[in-house]
Amino acid sequence: MLRADGRTYDQPRPLVLTLDFVKYPEGSVLVRAGDTVVLCNVTVEGRVPPFLRDTGEGWLTSEYAMLPRATEERTPRDVVKGTLSGRSAEIQRLIGRSLRAGLDLGLLGERTLVVDCDVLQADGSTRTTAITGAFVAVVLALLRLWEQKALPGWPVRDQVAAVSCGLVGGRGMVDLTYEEDSRAEVDLNLVGTARGGIVEIQGTAEREPYTRRQLEELLDLAQTGLQAAFAAQRAVLGPRLDKLGLKLTASA
Repeated sequence: MLRADGRTYDQPRPLVLTLDFVKYPEGSVLVRAGDTVVLCNVTVEGRVPPFLRDTGEGWLTSEYAMLPRATEERTPRDVVKGTLSGRSAEIQRLIGRSLRAGLDLGLLGERTLVVDCDVLQADGSTRTTAITGAFVAVVLALLRLWEQKALPGWPVRDQVAAVSCGLVGGRGMVDLTYEEDSRAEVDLNLVGTARGGIVEIQGTAEREPYTRRQLEELLDLAQTGLQAAFAAQRAVLGPRLDKLGLKLTASA
């Protein structure tokens, strides 16, 4: 079965990861999945939250925002509204949790990686696209610290990526566009690691509950999407890592 954009139900959109898109951040990636475009920048700060002071351990935190005309109709900025939207707050916490799962924070020293994910154009799956691109930006920032001999060890333990899937018209589909997501009976996001770990599952039925068998079908579809995301990450980061003898996934 072909979808509106010509993909089969189990085919994710091609990921295009443009490294060093902005010159100032320690890590910068523009990630495109179809018509969804997210800019991911990482800043290294030489301090940690109060609860980590004098522990020698680092931290990673995230902020997420959608530009006013990332969508068909203009969305006011949170700063104008005077408060962070519940959706933005939930997504940025998800991004932070997801990326921390792939790192050994004890090897960061007392530094904080601040990840900014800004949606330039939205056509579904913005949070999952942001996580996949932000992981690459984090690795770029860590590579800079490594080249400066500022780290006692390589802190990347595993690749992290995310993908959406759902039931649309009773059919499981991976990497939903906005049009598909808006009419999905079930919407599921999966964050996983290259070694097969699951960081988070967000799965919601819109009207009727879904079955365990349908959940397993969606998870299988999501795993297909994750493998494509991991491959895209490796393709752009591999040459830089190889030069330094580093890997994206630590030995089990």
